[in-house]
Amino acid sequence: MTRRTWHAAVMRWAASAALLTWGLAAGTASAQLNSEIPELEGLGIVHRGGVELPGELVFTDENGETVELNRFIGGDKPVIMTLVYYNCPMLCNLMLDSFVAGLRDLEWTAGQEFDIVTVSIDPRETPEAAWLKKAHQIENYGRPSAADGWHFLTGEEAPIAALADSVGFSFRFNEERQEYMHAAGLFVITPEGEISQTLLGLEYPAKTLRLALVEASEGEIGGALDQALLFCFVYDAESGRYAPAAMKLMRLAGGVVLLVLVLWLSVFWRRERRRKLLVGV
Repeated sequence: MTRRTWHAAVMRWAASAALLTWGLAAGTASAQLNSEIPELEGLGIVHRGGVELPGELVFTDENGETVELNRFIGGDKPVIMTLVYYNCPMLCNLMLDSFVAGLRDLEWTAGQEFDIVTVSIDPRETPEAAWLKKAHQIENYGRPSAADGWHFLTGEEAPIAALADSVGFSFRFNEERQEYMHAAGLFVITPEGEISQTLLGLEYPAKTLRLALVEASEGEIGGALDQALLFCFVYDAESGRYAPAAMKLMRLAGGVVLLVLVLWLSVFWRRERRRKLLVGV
């Protein structure tokens, strides 16, 4: 390759890197504009990062045992929490099924690297309803051992309202339809019992769940690759999703371009010096 050809190739590569960086930034902005979650009749989910959940709240588990929320949060593992109701005719089932689809693609298993807590927002529901919903979802999950790490709770109106308020989850009962109106989302809780991320919508890919769990655990689970991915992706509280960290990627791409240019100039100057020495001889 001649000097001129090599120079042209370097310039083309640098231009491509710059365009790629711009494209990532533009794509991120577009994703943020298009990822708004429509609220249901004024109801929605507000991210409350850093808020500590009220662990003293009392519920009943799927076995009929009275338990405090502290039993399931504030331990040594991150927790994914979902607020649904077990006799929901549509939205809750869609959300849980989508959640389980993401869990199936995740190499980690509930009860090992993390736990799951599902709480009914309907105070009329019974432990029997919780047990049936758990049996269905564990079968759907396809990992029987996860039964020890996925807990289904029911409770009275006061603790349900207190928990929902603490995580920013609004809901209302529609008397005419005899249904609860609410949005879809799940909450990722740190081992200390604080809200880390709030994932909105009806899609929970394994990559998103993994990033959220790694971040919530502050690197206690996952490896070097997960930490690298967290450098490239950042949690966006407004959209409730992870998006490419445009500024970090721009700096990284800019650094790579600068390094290539420095190397090119070094080689160019070295060749020029050698050429002048030969001409002088």
